[in-house]
Amino acid sequence: MKKRKLKDVDKKIHNLLKEEERRREDGIELIPSENHTLPAVLSPLGSILSDKYAEGYPGERYYGGNEVIDKIEKLCIDRAKELFNVAHVNVQPYSGSPANQAVYFALLSLGDKIMGMELQVGGHLTHGNRVNFSGKYYQSFGYGVNGKTGKIDYKEVEKLAREKRPKLIFVGTTAYPRKLNFKRFKEIADSVGAYLCADIAHIAGLVVAGVHPSPAAHADIITTTTHKTLRGPRGGMIMVTKKGLKKDKDLPSKIDRTVFPGLQGGPHENQIAGIAACLKEAGKASFKNYAEQVVKNSKFLAEELKRNGFSLVSGGTDNHLMVIDLKDKDISGKKVQERLDEAGITVNKNTIPFDTRPPFSASGIRLGTPAVTTRGMKEKEMKEIAGFITEVIKVNNPDTTQKVKKKVKKLCNKFPIPK
Repeated sequence: MKKRKLKDVDKKIHNLLKEEERRREDGIELIPSENHTLPAVLSPLGSILSDKYAEGYPGERYYGGNEVIDKIEKLCIDRAKELFNVAHVNVQPYSGSPANQAVYFALLSLGDKIMGMELQVGGHLTHGNRVNFSGKYYQSFGYGVNGKTGKIDYKEVEKLAREKRPKLIFVGTTAYPRKLNFKRFKEIADSVGAYLCADIAHIAGLVVAGVHPSPAAHADIITTTTHKTLRGPRGGMIMVTKKGLKKDKDLPSKIDRTVFPGLQGGPHENQIAGIAACLKEAGKASFKNYAEQVVKNSKFLAEELKRNGFSLVSGGTDNHLMVIDLKDKDISGKKVQERLDEAGITVNKNTIPFDTRPPFSASGIRLGTPAVTTRGMKEKEMKEIAGFITEVIKVNNPDTTQKVKKKVKKLCNKFPIPK
C-alpha cells in the first residue's frame, strides 16, 4: 500500500492540527494540568503499537503475538516501581479518572463511606463529588480548607474522619497550591482503619524529582496521571506501596482484576510505551532540574502577581500552580479567561474556597508553570508574564489586549516548543 501523508488523506484534519500547533507556538500555556510532551515521548503514540490487542497482563494474554508487547509493558512497570519506590504498578488505566474508579471498585462495596477534598476548594470530581460516580454510588464526606488561611486544617480532617469512619480516604488535589502532609493523612486514616489513596496526578513529576514530599511511605495506594508535571502522554497508573502490601497482601491482585477484566478491555500499548519513555526521562538529572525550575517559576510568578495587586488563594504557592482570587476585582473567572485567551494566554476559570459564583462563572482563575518551563522560560519571563496578565485584567481595552498579544508572540518566539 502506498504511504500517504495526513494532508493527502484528510486535509481538513491536517489543517486543524497545524492551526492548533500555531496557537500553542504563539501562546503562553498556563493551565497547570497541561504541558508540552517531548517528541521522543510522543512518537510511540502514533506507532504500530496502536494496532495490537493485548488483553490481560504480561505472560497472561488472551491474544497471541504479544512477546514484544510484554517486554514493553514490563519495562514500563519496572521503571515506575523504581521511580516511585513502590511494590506494584498497574500501567493499564486509560487515564486518571478510570484509575481512581478502579481503586473504589477494588476496595469498596457500593454505599461504603469515603472522604476526599471538596471540589470547590481544590479537590477532584472523582474524590466524592455528587455529580460523579464517586459521590453517587458511595457515601461521600468532603473536607475543606480553613476560611482564613486557605490551607487544609488537618485537625478538622481528623475530626470528620473520626465522626464518619470512612473506609477510604483520598488525598489529592487539582487546585490546591500548597504541599500535602501525607504523614498526617496516614495518621488520620490509620486511626479509623481506612485505606489511604494518594492521588498525585498534578504533582507526580515534582514527587519523583524530590521537590514535593512523596506519599510512598504513607499511603496504601497511589494513583496518578502521566502527563501534567510528569510530562508524558495522557494515561494513568495505580501503584500499591510497600505499606499497602503489608496491610493487605492481596491489594495488587485486587487492583489488577478490577482494571482488567473489571473495568477495561485491551490496554493501549502505544500509550504504555509512551509512558515508559516519559519515565526514563523523569529519571534523569535534567528532569530534576526541570521540576525545580517549575516550582521556582511558580513561586516567582505568584509573588509578582501579588506585587501587581492580585490576591492569591492561601497567599501563595509551594508547588506548580496558584489560584487568583478575583472577588475584589468585580469580574468573573470566566470573563478573565476569555480576555486572556484573546491575548494568547491560556488559563482556566476556577472556583475559590467558599465561592459565591457558580463553577462555570467562578471567582478565580487557575494558572501554573509546567508548560512555560518546558519551553525554557525562567524568572525573568515570569515577571513579563505577570505584567501581561496585569495589563489585560486591569485595562479592559481591546487595543491593550491586542498589544499584549503581540508581546506574547514575541516572547514565545524566543522559546520554541521542543520538537
